[in-house]
Amino acid sequence: MAFALRMGLLFYFTSSWPAVRSGSSTFGYETGRVARAIAAGEGFSSPLNVNTGPTAWFTPVYPYLLAGVFKLFGTYTAQSLLVIQTLNCAFSALACLPVFFVGRKVFGPTVAAWSGWVWTLLPSAVIFPILWVWDTSLSALLMGLLLWATLSLRHSTNVQSWVGYGLLWALAVLTNPSFLSLLPFLLSWLAFQASKQVANWQRLVGAATMVFVLGVSPWIVRNYLTFEKLVLFRSNFGLELYLGNNEQVPDSWSWWLHPNDNDEEREKFRRMGEIAYMAEKQREALHFIANHPRDVLRFLFHRFVNNWTGAWDPIADVWSTAPWYLRGNYLLSWLFSVLAFLGLFFASRARKRETVPFAVVLLVFPLVYYITHTSLRYRHPIDPVMAVLAVYAVAYPISKRVQLFADGPASVSGPPATEELSAAK
Repeated sequence: MAFALRMGLLFYFTSSWPAVRSGSSTFGYETGRVARAIAAGEGFSSPLNVNTGPTAWFTPVYPYLLAGVFKLFGTYTAQSLLVIQTLNCAFSALACLPVFFVGRKVFGPTVAAWSGWVWTLLPSAVIFPILWVWDTSLSALLMGLLLWATLSLRHSTNVQSWVGYGLLWALAVLTNPSFLSLLPFLLSWLAFQASKQVANWQRLVGAATMVFVLGVSPWIVRNYLTFEKLVLFRSNFGLELYLGNNEQVPDSWSWWLHPNDNDEEREKFRRMGEIAYMAEKQREALHFIANHPRDVLRFLFHRFVNNWTGAWDPIADVWSTAPWYLRGNYLLSWLFSVLAFLGLFFASRARKRETVPFAVVLLVFPLVYYITHTSLRYRHPIDPVMAVLAVYAVAYPISKRVQLFADGPASVSGPPATEELSAAK
């Protein structure tokens, strides 16, 4: 159902849109340019629309996937666009599986089923695979798999399962390095849980850690040999930090200073080289942050609002001037976020041990975007987790009412909440 819905919308858009434009803007801008370079035999290079040499702007998984599509179906062709959009739709649809199984493991089958339907119909999960040729939908799938695996492994003594966990983390980080912020917290929680139930937990955690390190090492070694400097995963943090923290930022970020959109910056990037350019931008950003703390706090506020509502400003400030479709987007984004955090609160109130991984995902993952710049697309990888929590936010008070009705007035002073809605039924 999820895949059919996405493909139906894709074919509707395909028949309605004009012929695909020739160029990288349709194919994820920098992602498409790096993929074009790979397909042309130029290596992992040139993220801008000029030849700038080797790059570490991205981690390798999605650019190589897109390059494979270019090799088979042509670079910047309508056929390639349809294929990569279909793959994105498949990634998004497959995310229903971890959404369902995470919901079932923690909250029961009723919450699991409704969580799957919420993800199936969630507008961002339906539109982003078509709108963005980026790792967005693949990252959402990987986030769901990471949480599912983390919750499942705490009782496992199977070495192969823990090795697979390390490989999954390596794949996730080499797809979207923002996942790295979650790794120490989720792995620590998993190790703590395993230590109470598994005798040889140190060996298992060590195996997963070693496999992760081995999995990401080839990329780190490649970057060191290429740039003669340690570049762990991506090189572009300095630029992203600068775009969100400089004197020209009005509220969240200054997109017009991006080398993609600014001829002067692009020429500076080409002349200085990627690593030197990024280092300079990071120095400029840190200097601005140190000398303009009030502006930085204002930017942080705007980004926080944008991350959870899709609006740069508080909804009350923009509601009267926004078109109807933006109002709908603001309202849905706001409601989705409120329900997700409410679900997290209810889970903690029900004393669920699994509250910690959910909290880590919601609270830690967006931090890097608060200090750089935000977008609902950047938040989308954690939307599967939010879908489960949003459903639980609705199910929890219903289960309480059902239990109260079943137990009678005496239940008012009885034990706290039921474990899951289905159990109450």
